[in-house]
Amino acid sequence: MRIVTRTVVAGLGVGLALAGCSASSDSPAESSSAPTASSSSAAAGPSSGTSPQVEVNPPGDIPDDQAFVAYRGSGYTVKVPEGWARTTNAGEVVFADKYNSVTITTAPSATAPTPAGARAHELSAIETSVDGYRAGSVRTVRRRSGTAVLLTYRARSAVNAVTGKVAEQDVERYEFWRSGTEVILTLAAPVGADNVDPWRIVTDSFAWT
Repeated sequence: MRIVTRTVVAGLGVGLALAGCSASSDSPAESSSAPTASSSSAAAGPSSGTSPQVEVNPPGDIPDDQAFVAYRGSGYTVKVPEGWARTTNAGEVVFADKYNSVTITTAPSATAPTPAGARAHELSAIETSVDGYRAGSVRTVRRRSGTAVLLTYRARSAVNAVTGKVAEQDVERYEFWRSGTEVILTLAAPVGADNVDPWRIVTDSFAWT
């Protein structure tokens, strides 16, 4: 299974416990906390040298009147916030605005993701590849398209090219699977952002085509 751990800052870089991106209003089919980890977030990667200053109270709440538009990927559709900057790499597309981001990754996977598999293999890879990682939880959640494995964690964003600062972020990583294909939705927002409803719109809108 491919590990994706990027977090975007205003379309500059890429990037899931958690309190804020969203105290998720999920009804888990299975629930179990991940082991506590120390040290290092999402796609900025481990820091070296002097650590950048952390942004204080960065903008994070998605407006109540935010419009969403359908994005069609390879074998799926999902709603994303309208007007956000979009960047695309092989197998991955990122929509970002300020310190909020939605990253969608598609990759072949022979087996469906499970919480046990995530704890055994994915968490350690995420911890070593992101900056400011702090473990959250791993569980199965239900969405309209079916079940997904949800990993949550805390991270630091990529450095903002304008301010030279980073933001502490809450990250939610949803892993959907069908017939040998895995689609991962990674949602990132500043700690404390009230994005429960917008993130639910995004993850509930995911559908296989």
